[in-house]
This record gives sequence, structure tokens and C-alpha cells, in this order.
Amino acid sequence: MSIFEERLEKLSNYYDDIITKKNSPIEPGNGIYIKWSNPVVTADHTPLFWRYDLNEKTNPFCMERQGINTTLNTGAIFFNGKFCIVVRVEGADRKSFFAVAESNNGIDNFKFWDYPITMPQTNRPDVNVYDMRLTEHEDGWIYGVFCTERKDATAPESDTSSAEAQCGIVRTMDFVNWERLDDLKTPSPQQRNCVLHPEFVDGKYAFYTRPQDGFIECGGGGGIGFGLAEDIKHAVIPEETIIDEKIYHTIKEVKNGPGCVPIKTDAGWLHIVHGVRNCAAGLRYVIYVFMTELDKPWVPKYTPGGAFIVPQGGERVGDVSNTVFTNGAIAHGDDVYIYYASSDTRCQVATSTIQQLVDYCKNTPADPLTSAGCVKLRSELIKKNLDL
Repeated sequence: MSIFEERLEKLSNYYDDIITKKNSPIEPGNGIYIKWSNPVVTADHTPLFWRYDLNEKTNPFCMERQGINTTLNTGAIFFNGKFCIVVRVEGADRKSFFAVAESNNGIDNFKFWDYPITMPQTNRPDVNVYDMRLTEHEDGWIYGVFCTERKDATAPESDTSSAEAQCGIVRTMDFVNWERLDDLKTPSPQQRNCVLHPEFVDGKYAFYTRPQDGFIECGGGGGIGFGLAEDIKHAVIPEETIIDEKIYHTIKEVKNGPGCVPIKTDAGWLHIVHGVRNCAAGLRYVIYVFMTELDKPWVPKYTPGGAFIVPQGGERVGDVSNTVFTNGAIAHGDDVYIYYASSDTRCQVATSTIQQLVDYCKNTPADPLTSAGCVKLRSELIKKNLDL
């Protein structure tokens, strides 16, 4: 057996083991959701023929020619009877691209489609794209709303790191053929983490936004915004209203932004979003939730305090450590599958139900914003339990 054949056999066996590995719940959990022990997608889940030249003549040592660094931040949708995620795949060259992976049960055995998504370009080509949210809209299209990153044209020529982020928009019917629309225009200098609401609001397309003055810093912006656009092909939001602001000494003191496409429930719209705070290790991203009014999705209804999902155990280690981030969840019947990246490296899943999540939102107290207020709340719970 040649070096090539020996290595290819080992690689193939390892790949088959990875994509067929059965997942298991981490119990007992917290009663709100169940985390699953194995990541649903990692760099090793990407097909060998994406990474290796499988021709022995041109690659006799069976070397990896085009490496994959991470798989993270996935949009999610139930499509054609499958749990489908549109994964942000980052190559060894730091460029991200989108690729579809599908599973029969939503918790394991995710397999990538043969080809990544070929993204159409505007007249201002993307340098990098990432973090697609998938909205099955009532107009009949499936929209992908994502971040398009380009070099900051106002930066000095010697500055090769300053970037500009904007909201790109595409739509599809089959996840193979994509139509590129104009980038979203808002009053904010930069936009990341935008989400398209799945229903018309006053006959218009509704967006959740994250206004920012700069690529990293919010500046005078910040918070989760809401705005309406008349036309999706040339989407322009004339005014953004902040519906969930960043607040001092909370999980969202530095910035916060939209996450998943909101889930419609009888009690209101369920929003699964992200918050960022500073700590000694740097920025810490966590996931939190809130609900808005059913007929007024820009009006908060329930605002449970604190983090919903935080990085734990092995989730804390990776390219950007101590971080969890979500931009995709699937509501399938009463079940909810929340796909989240841990430390910008791999994709995990947590499962819950509509009933559990609504109960969590309705009955978890809001953050009282002071230590004294938190002690008062906790003491009330302790007394209630001790009096039983």
C-alpha cells in the first residue's frame, strides 16, 4: 500500500466515524434546555474532497491542500424534511464562506452538501461573508441575511485591519440558486447581526438591527434596533428604534445584538439573542432571550434577567475563547433546536420546547440591576421554598 493509499484509508475511516457519531444529552440539565455532548459540526465534518487533492499523482503524500479552520455561527431551517444549517466555514486563509449541512434528526449525523454556496456579488464585492440568518418569509421566499465585510475605504492605505461591516441580503427557493439583493441601508454607519422578521409589519419588511459606529465599537450606537423597509430588493430603513438597549454591569453592557429569527408563539415572539460584556479575559459573549408582543414585535413583553446559555467545559476553548453565539434555531412542532457556536470554533446544539421557553421568559424575573435588588429577589425565592 502506498503512502497515499494508507493515509487516505485512515482519513476516510476517521471522517466516517465523525459524521456517523451518535450524540447524547448532558443530563440532568437546568430544566430550560438540554445541551448535547458532541458538537454537531466541526472542521473535521467538512468533506475530504474539500480539503485534499484525492489524485495520487498530484498529491502523493495525501497532504491537505486547502485547510478548514473552523465551522461556526449557523443559520438554521427545516427544509424538505431535513434539519438544514447554513454553516459559516472559515478556511485556513481566514476567509469565511457558507455551506449547507443537513441531518435527519437535528442533533447528529450532519453531512455537508457537495458544494459550498456560490455567493453572487454586488457592484462592491465582498471581502468576507459570515453569520447568515435564514428567514422563511410570508412572501414565499427564503431570505439569507448576513454580514458582508470589506476594507474600510476611509482608512489610511497603511491600515490593513480596519473594516466596514454591512448587512447583505440574498434569497432562494432551493439553497442552490441564490439571488443577491442590495445591501441594507440604515442610518447607522455599520451593521452586523441583522435579522429579517418572518412576517410583514404594516405591509413592510421588518428588520432587527445592531447599529454601530465602527466595526467593533458601538460608539453612539448599540442595542437591538427595529426598522421597516418598503422594498426588499432595495431595502432602506429610514429610522431605527432601539427595542433592547445595552445596560451597565449586565451581560450586555458592551453591546448586544439579534441572534436567531424570532419564533412565533401564542404568548408573543421569542427572541434568542447575544450579549457582550468585558472581563479580565476580554469580551465574553453569551446568549439571552426575551419576548415581544405578538401584534407589535418591537414592543418588549417579557425580559428574563441574566444569561440563557454560557460557555461551559470544552466550549470555553477555541479561536475566540469564552464565547457562545447563535444565529439559528429551528422550531419543529413544539420542539426547539438552538444551534450555537462555542468559542468561534465548532457548532453545538441545545434542545428545548416552546412551552419551556415561554415559561422561562414569563417566570424568570427581570434583572433588578443592583446587587441589593438581586439579593432581595433570591431571598424571596429562598423563603418561598423554605416555607413549603
